[in-house]
Amino acid sequence: MHMNVAPHLLTEDRAEYERLLDDALRTAPERPELAGAGTRLTAAQLRVMALNATALITAAAASEYEHFTKVREEHRAASNRPRTPDPDESPGAVAVLTVLVPVLAGTAAAIFLLVGAAVHLFAPDAALGATLLTAGLMFGALAAAGLLCAGAGLLLTALRNSPAESGAPDDELTRARADWREALLERGVIPFLQAALTATDPGPPPPPV
Repeated sequence: MHMNVAPHLLTEDRAEYERLLDDALRTAPERPELAGAGTRLTAAQLRVMALNATALITAAAASEYEHFTKVREEHRAASNRPRTPDPDESPGAVAVLTVLVPVLAGTAAAIFLLVGAAVHLFAPDAALGATLLTAGLMFGALAAAGLLCAGAGLLLTALRNSPAESGAPDDELTRARADWREALLERGVIPFLQAALTATDPGPPPPPV
């Protein structure tokens, strides 16, 4: 069966409309205004009628839908736009040193420890071996301190950036979507189903002659 697609309803939102319609049909017995759903017309019949009238139903929430799609496009554009780093985030001498210090200190520590261990093994009484081992331990401590500083810097950067970038746009998008769904349900889907049921109401039986 061919079903009309509302000209202003994007294809990606078609499934959302159908889910909202299915929810309304499932909870129809709880709504007095939809009395007769399942008796005068079955849920399947009402669903087909509502899908064929998609353009009419969704037009009742056109302003909310326009706002929702606008906010969604802005949110997508902001997510795809390359972020311009703040001046404070630009790499400088401190950032370079934070990266280089652990690497260089770790390399030096490994060299001093290996050479010192070799000297101490072959010449236990030589003072050079102990000196090299001590220097290796010092460079190892420096490398560990550099790693801690680098990790703390990364953590602070993540904590500073994530809330500002992901909080507000998502909240606005969620509100816009909820407003559209509510308007579509209360001004579009429910009134249409109610009208369809009313049109099939046979009315009271005629009085006896």
